[in-house]
Amino acid sequence: MGGALPLSDSYFVTEHQRDTAFLRQCLRYDDSAERHELEERIAQVQRKDRCVQRAVWLMILLTGLSGAGLAYGAVLQENFSYGEAWFVVRLLCEIGLASLICLVAFVGLFMVYRMELNRLREQCRRLATTLLESRLGNPAATSLTGVVQAQELTMNHNKVVVSAAEMAPEPRGLMSQ
Repeated sequence: MGGALPLSDSYFVTEHQRDTAFLRQCLRYDDSAERHELEERIAQVQRKDRCVQRAVWLMILLTGLSGAGLAYGAVLQENFSYGEAWFVVRLLCEIGLASLICLVAFVGLFMVYRMELNRLREQCRRLATTLLESRLGNPAATSLTGVVQAQELTMNHNKVVVSAAEMAPEPRGLMSQ
């Protein structure tokens, strides 16, 4: 199926990735230079993001292996903390500490890339909205009077309950009475 999203069939795809793929698919209907630049920047940040994710998993693995090596030696080896095994203990501790430091740095870098990707997705939304408005016109305003008692608005993942009266201003004729 030619119109399917490229990431929709994968088992381990997050909602964030599906949303980004959908936005990129919507922008393919626009042929502006801004869209091409935005799509290239999104692809570049996604590559960096995947690279940092792999590095995070590698640091988790190294930390776990060094911890497992220390636990094995401490439990199953006699005189593990001194003598001939001191070199192994020191090496495992250094590897574990270095991987923990790298893990913290990579998680910070992952968060920076994720914030950049979120910013680019917001630009993508604005461009898609502009594209839809240019092709379809402005959306028609709908009256919420009598239809909705309370509505949940989600803004930046914070839910706020707003009454219908707060969402839609009253018609001017009713306010003067």
